[in-house]
Amino acid sequence: MLKSFVAALIACCLASPGFAAPPETKPNIIVILADDLGYGDVQCYNPERGKIPTPNIDALAKQGMRFTDAHTSSGVCSPTRYTLLTGRYHWRTRLQNGIVGVWGEPLIAPDRLTIASLLKQQGYRTAAIGKWHLGWDWAFAAGEKPLLDRGPMQTEPSEEQLALWQKHFAKPIAGGPTTRGFDTYFGTDVPNWPPYCFIENDRTVGIPSEFLPLSDFKNNRASKPGPALKDWKLEGILPTLAERAVKYIETSAQQPEPFFLYMPLTAPHTPIAVNKEWQGKSGLIPYADLVMETDAVVGRVLDALEKSGAAKNTLVIFTSDNGCAPYIGAKELEAKGHYPSGPLRGYKADAWEGGHRVPFIVRWPGVVKENSRCDQLMMQADLMATFAELHGTKLPENAGEDSFSLLPLLKGSTEPIRQHAISHASSGLPSLRDGQWKIIFGPGAGGFKSADNSAEKPQAPPTARIQLYDLSNDLGETQNVADKHPELVAKLTAAMETLVSNGRSTPGAAQKNDVPVAWKKFLNAPAATKPAKAKSAKQ
Repeated sequence: MLKSFVAALIACCLASPGFAAPPETKPNIIVILADDLGYGDVQCYNPERGKIPTPNIDALAKQGMRFTDAHTSSGVCSPTRYTLLTGRYHWRTRLQNGIVGVWGEPLIAPDRLTIASLLKQQGYRTAAIGKWHLGWDWAFAAGEKPLLDRGPMQTEPSEEQLALWQKHFAKPIAGGPTTRGFDTYFGTDVPNWPPYCFIENDRTVGIPSEFLPLSDFKNNRASKPGPALKDWKLEGILPTLAERAVKYIETSAQQPEPFFLYMPLTAPHTPIAVNKEWQGKSGLIPYADLVMETDAVVGRVLDALEKSGAAKNTLVIFTSDNGCAPYIGAKELEAKGHYPSGPLRGYKADAWEGGHRVPFIVRWPGVVKENSRCDQLMMQADLMATFAELHGTKLPENAGEDSFSLLPLLKGSTEPIRQHAISHASSGLPSLRDGQWKIIFGPGAGGFKSADNSAEKPQAPPTARIQLYDLSNDLGETQNVADKHPELVAKLTAAMETLVSNGRSTPGAAQKNDVPVAWKKFLNAPAATKPAKAKSAKQ
């Protein structure tokens, strides 16, 4: 009798809202994160003003659901990756602006739950293949760091530099992906930064022994000098990541446990190192060629999944970490009829939509309706709560503080899952969404330029101290209506204060931010001046 009562009680709990019963067969999960791919760089998101063919990503959208109002927590790299992996806004950490710098320390705390460690608890095999850019414990002493750089007019490393490189790169590197929930890792920390070599698990693959040729620091290729493997080729990075992903899928599909693959691609971010097969294919500029090559890599991974026999039981997510970088030739692209931000204002690094509204596609056979579209507001932070609900587990109070489950939307619901979404510019300039309304708490875009950097000049003056846009009829953010709605501005400002001070945006016990969050500094800055410069924002 007691057993029957307990069984009935458990069934009741599992059926209750917010605690879904775990699936009979756990799906494999693949998350592919493109780098610097703009909202308008994918054809199915920009059919009228997009000129770059992306057949594989478009096919994925036809096989699943395309989200049109998906956002990253930042207009640049590291903060987005933190939020995607932890379900927590990056600005609750020390990273208030910019990105994790070269040789930077780990941003994810050792005890913080990630989607990888969550899935590992559920019996998954977990792997990360690609760009990490969330810091490592490199263990260089302060006086040793200058020896990691190339001196003026220097072409070859000195004996002292080689000795230091041999000493450090022969040792394990602490604080990387395998300490944050991943069983295995293979990739490059940042493809256009040193060390110019692959890293496997916690060791470099080989010992860097030379500097990258000076020719590799032109035309949006490498951007920071430092230790490089002998004969390192930037063009080889993307194909090698694809090969590793294919092998991982082939091997994992034969194992009894479900697998999770996080594949943060290095492209179409710099280095714009296009392989010969793709050079000139777009008829536009090298960046567009690299977008096509990136699409082909996505296709190769999906083909491997299909051939492995695991596709029918695999949840695939494709997205990007932020908008297209303006410095790769955005103006030239637009002059040729391709708009990398589509209908949106701004680019990578901006608080405007072009900085953080990104493609987000989900394919899940038998669950997600084919060729469907979702217009509800969501964020990449929502993966944490989604994977928890998928497995019928409840997140701890100190995990996924800003994550809302996507499962209702994936199953066809048209009801909102979240009221607010916060996205920052590279400078830290914050924006807040509340339904159709978007407020930017300061002047300009907060990105690489203080003035407007879009091809078609909107009418909103960049010197406005507060920006308020009604995205339901002004997706391009051309009309700043803050002066017309002072009550709404006050309401949204109060909401931002609460979301910051509570340490979370989800229901639950208040949590502490890692550091004081000085988001109001942009409100107090003189309107005609540029806010504090973001450190290392341009990669």
